[in-house]
Amino acid sequence: MADTLAAPDLIAKTREGLRAGQQQLRAAYETDGSAVRLLRGRARLVDQALRDLWRNMAMPADVALAAVGGYGHGELYPCSDVDLLFLTPESGDPARLGPLIGLLWDIGLDVGHSVRTIAECLDEAERDITVQTTLLEARLICGNSELFREFASRFDACLDPAEFFKAKRLEQAGRYSRRNDTHYSLEPNCKESPGGLRDLQVILWTARAAKLGNGWRKLSQAVALTTEETRQLAHTESFLRHLRIRLHHGAGRREDRLSFELQETIARSFGIAPTAAKRAAEVLMQRYYRNAKLVMQLNTLVLQKISLAISPAPAATPVAIDQHFQTVRDLLDIRRDSLFEDAPQTILEAFLLMARHPELHGMTVRTLRALWQAGRRSGVALRKHPQAPELFMQLFRNGRGLTRALRRMNQYGILGQYLPVFGRIVDQMQHDLFHAYTVDHHILQVIRNLRRFAMPEFAHEYPFCTDLMTAFDKPWLLYVAALFHDIAKGRGGDHSQLGMIAARRFCKRHGITGEDADLIVFLVGQHLTMSQVAQKQDLADPQVIRHFAGIAGTKRRLTALYLLTVADIRGTSPKVWSAWKSKLLEDLFQATAKFLRGDAPFEMAGVPERQEETRALLRLRGLRPNIEIPLWQQLDTGYFLRHDADEIAWHTQTLHDRPDTPEPIVCARVNPGGDGIQVMIYVADQPNLFARICGFFARHGMSIAEAKVHTTRHGYALDSFALLIPGEEAQTYRDLIGFIEHDLAECLKTQPPLAPPPPARLSRQVKHFPIVPEVSIQPDEGGLQHIMSITAADRPGLLYSVARILSRHGIFIRSAKIATLGERVEDIFLISGDELSQTATLVHLEQELLEALQVSEFSKN
Repeated sequence: MADTLAAPDLIAKTREGLRAGQQQLRAAYETDGSAVRLLRGRARLVDQALRDLWRNMAMPADVALAAVGGYGHGELYPCSDVDLLFLTPESGDPARLGPLIGLLWDIGLDVGHSVRTIAECLDEAERDITVQTTLLEARLICGNSELFREFASRFDACLDPAEFFKAKRLEQAGRYSRRNDTHYSLEPNCKESPGGLRDLQVILWTARAAKLGNGWRKLSQAVALTTEETRQLAHTESFLRHLRIRLHHGAGRREDRLSFELQETIARSFGIAPTAAKRAAEVLMQRYYRNAKLVMQLNTLVLQKISLAISPAPAATPVAIDQHFQTVRDLLDIRRDSLFEDAPQTILEAFLLMARHPELHGMTVRTLRALWQAGRRSGVALRKHPQAPELFMQLFRNGRGLTRALRRMNQYGILGQYLPVFGRIVDQMQHDLFHAYTVDHHILQVIRNLRRFAMPEFAHEYPFCTDLMTAFDKPWLLYVAALFHDIAKGRGGDHSQLGMIAARRFCKRHGITGEDADLIVFLVGQHLTMSQVAQKQDLADPQVIRHFAGIAGTKRRLTALYLLTVADIRGTSPKVWSAWKSKLLEDLFQATAKFLRGDAPFEMAGVPERQEETRALLRLRGLRPNIEIPLWQQLDTGYFLRHDADEIAWHTQTLHDRPDTPEPIVCARVNPGGDGIQVMIYVADQPNLFARICGFFARHGMSIAEAKVHTTRHGYALDSFALLIPGEEAQTYRDLIGFIEHDLAECLKTQPPLAPPPPARLSRQVKHFPIVPEVSIQPDEGGLQHIMSITAADRPGLLYSVARILSRHGIFIRSAKIATLGERVEDIFLISGDELSQTATLVHLEQELLEALQVSEFSKN
């Protein structure tokens, strides 16, 4: 190696040059707003730094250094990594490059590099489409130009445009699938999400591979795009470029996700001001969603044109479907360009044909273009057409293809044009802690979930829901109810009640009458009720079941409400649904269905029936008759009402021969539903017991989903907990069972002092959507006990913090109903204690609880 300018000096000089250059580029961008100048400027800046290092390090003359990926294209975002290829001859030693590669990190570049021969490049490219795409835009920076030209020539000779196109289409489909096939995430990735920069890059990559041009203008000429389409390609790309640049600047790092924390900052950087109804971030996000929707439309249209250019199909004879439509190579085609304008009802006919003919793979380019125009111009004519209501309802009654049809209609603006009430919630964000999508996408996701309940190929997912749905006489009524259940969000007032009015109008216009209309309106008005009852109320209380049965009224309504509730919860976010919620809802459904059947009154039949069912389970498990008597004599009616037969049998099997044991007994098992762990604790009652148990779980990162606290007649605590362990799979729960059984029993035996709650950082969602904590303590109807409800942002150790305070005040927890809705907890406790009857101490207790629930960046003790 030649003189390296004293490596520390070289590093410092190069690092400072890059820093100063990037500052100048940012200042120029903030002045002139040219994204292209910034992106190309940074690429040139890094090019020069690499050439200077190459020269100073006297690198081998037989090696070529090439930029690949986005950097190879000649553009670099402010904090993007720098992808490099060190191209070596067949006999070269890669170790020679070590000093330079190490230096690249020292000068502050985030480098992704590979060291390959030409043969290795070609071999990797053949096996990996990602590598092939990266090498497609390879560009020589410095070094052996002859070697690089040989590589470029051989790579070009090996590139099969048709195979490359198919691989990129499959890769895009996989990327879409990983992001739930939607651009409507509330925190989308502007690069990778559907409708992001990657969709535009796929177009350019496939065009480049097919030698159709390196930019929008050349591509437009090669595949005959319209002037408007070419302009929109450039416009959507420009918006996404500016967005990604500002994300990098705002975050100070490579950040492509429009996170809640950055949305307001980015909106301000665009000069977006809040309106009377919307925050600046909401205006920005609606602009993003519209842009993403347009990108997806362009992606579909242009890739179809590129496909025809790469693999020209022989002239196909159109096959007429009817007077308006025909098929061309398995694509739906309009028979005249002005069809949708002349006969607007055919817009709905097009989607109906797509739904009825699954062999159709899409629509021809001219049909897509006509649909695009119709979405902007034909709304009034479509709504007023006398055939439109019947055609729209045929989509729902047909069922098959409904989800795809509605998503396509929404993508092209048709759904919002036909139903203006739906148009008002398109792209509308939801500012809470558990919805992951915009309102319109959530609605379509709920319809999709209901459709899956009705399809045999998905019966394995939720077999009970499938059984109910296949037996339901008119499943299309549920699809209509799902369409309207959240349609009035963002209008002020109770969206359920406002949605009922909109649903009633829809039914009247679309000829839905009598019980069918009443069911739709009922479901829209009550779509939150079943979830609230299941998660917040005591399902062992006969009055809860009786009251809910009064709301449902009939088995048909109960079934419909149950199916809509499951589909709704599953449609909020992939993280919200759990087997525990499933069990709560199914328990409520079964108890209410039993009541509606007119069986023996719930409160009279519950205990004897449950005991008999438990005895049968005990016999099946090999226990002799009457073995349960010593334990059961110590248990009261409340215990049997609050536990199901399987739980009672488990407790009895464990405790029947030691009801008076002096040692704590802790027994754990995988939840029968497969989600989490159930823990049973049996110990002579002791001070601070509930707090001690909660503290143990909190210290080990275990979240309590439900707690059932019971004291036997002879002074033993028989408590049951349902635990969720974040990040753990069901098969690993068994590894935790032995730990819980041993260490928790030891903790209860030694009774150590209560430790402070573990500190916990708040989640990003809670920081962005703060929750004002609430505490309410009211006497129950008998006046002997009190009901305490708390609402707060969830965090590890929250329940332990509450339990410690109650313990200090001598308050006993009789039962706890834990409800976690995303990042929000709504817990209800049945408590007793002397201080609850004194106003002054009760107020002090509430204030202390509020202080513990109020958190800032870090949770308090």
